[in-house]
Amino acid sequence: MPHFEKIDYKPIPVRELLVEMKNLSELMIDLAYSAALFNDKELAEDVLVLEDHIDNLAYLLEMEIMIAARGDPKDAAELIGVSTVAAATDKISDAAADIAAIVTRNIGVHPIVGSIFEKVEERLMKATVKEESVIKGKKIGELELAARMGVDVIAIRRNRDWIIDPEDSEKLLTGDIIITRGAPVGTKEFKDLAEGRLKQWEEKR
Repeated sequence: MPHFEKIDYKPIPVRELLVEMKNLSELMIDLAYSAALFNDKELAEDVLVLEDHIDNLAYLLEMEIMIAARGDPKDAAELIGVSTVAAATDKISDAAADIAAIVTRNIGVHPIVGSIFEKVEERLMKATVKEESVIKGKKIGELELAARMGVDVIAIRRNRDWIIDPEDSEKLLTGDIIITRGAPVGTKEFKDLAEGRLKQWEEKR
């Protein structure tokens, strides 16, 4: 039997909800494909967590739409487009979860497909910032990750919140879960830095 989380209503602008749903669904697609192609169960599980979050956002959005309409047919007609976009975004998140299920259910992809994608230049990597990490408390911009190791931070999960495409001024905190995109060597190096296995890295030339 599925588990349903209790959702407490809080007023959030419709536009803000839509933007968050769009950004998270795009991240889910990236995570799901990477999880399936590289058989990464951690990324696959993150996709399923995000699917639940988007379901909650969709529920809150429907509540906002009903409150905004207030029984006025004209207002209701104007909000149909919002509801349609939200439904489409929800379907995208469901599709990403189906892809992630390839990993969580140990279905796997054909070995030929996997061998082809082993050669891709970029992939996603997940890392958790540990207390002993040398990057803890540093701003993303000061790390110069793109120049040093060819890595970009595309998302941060902080407690239950997601920060998509974080600004260079965003500080990395203990416990942050970082999603990076880049070359396999670079993303592995960043993971070692974030998790305290590597205490320093080669200075850029």
